[in-house]
Amino acid sequence: MLDLSVLPGYIAVILLFLAPPGPDMAYMLAVGLEGGRRAALKAILGIGTGMSVYATAAVAGMGEIARSHPSVLDAVRIVGAAYLLWLAYTILRSARRAIGGHGEVRTGRWYLRGLLISLTNPKIILFYLAVLPQFLGDAEEPGVQMALLGAINVLMEVVLYGGIGMLAGFFRTRLTGSSKATVALNYGACVVYVVLAATISVEILLA
Repeated sequence: MLDLSVLPGYIAVILLFLAPPGPDMAYMLAVGLEGGRRAALKAILGIGTGMSVYATAAVAGMGEIARSHPSVLDAVRIVGAAYLLWLAYTILRSARRAIGGHGEVRTGRWYLRGLLISLTNPKIILFYLAVLPQFLGDAEEPGVQMALLGAINVLMEVVLYGGIGMLAGFFRTRLTGSSKATVALNYGACVVYVVLAATISVEILLA
């Protein structure tokens, strides 16, 4: 049997965790500005897939191994920062080509990009390890209870951050008639990626 009485408190914790601006929210904003609503939809599905992988790992007990070897997590985060910088470079090149009249170069692969961003954010599995056990309640099947809690977290982030990405995509759609506006949006997305990469690097250095 599952203990559903813990869900209101658990949902409140997730909302408190997701509401403040953070890397995932900033990333979805950048994707919406860069590629529009369809790109945001594919990207959030990729992020949701990556979160599901970490949720499954936490339920399977693999998170304890990751927590006991922080150097592995740092290595994953370094890969994530490097990938964000590569995305920033790709967008910058696209914007410069548009200014030069050579057309826009689409980076594409939005789902894969969202998946990689999510998988290179090991904080997700640490969140599951810290929060999910606090809401097991009186469940007779702890593994099933944790799986349910993980699924709720994934769904809530997909809906919330996906909505933010879609709104940013709508904003981009309204401005696509202007080449200068499109270039400005690409530059804005580039800045977001660089800031995210810098934030990850600083966190690693200060850890």
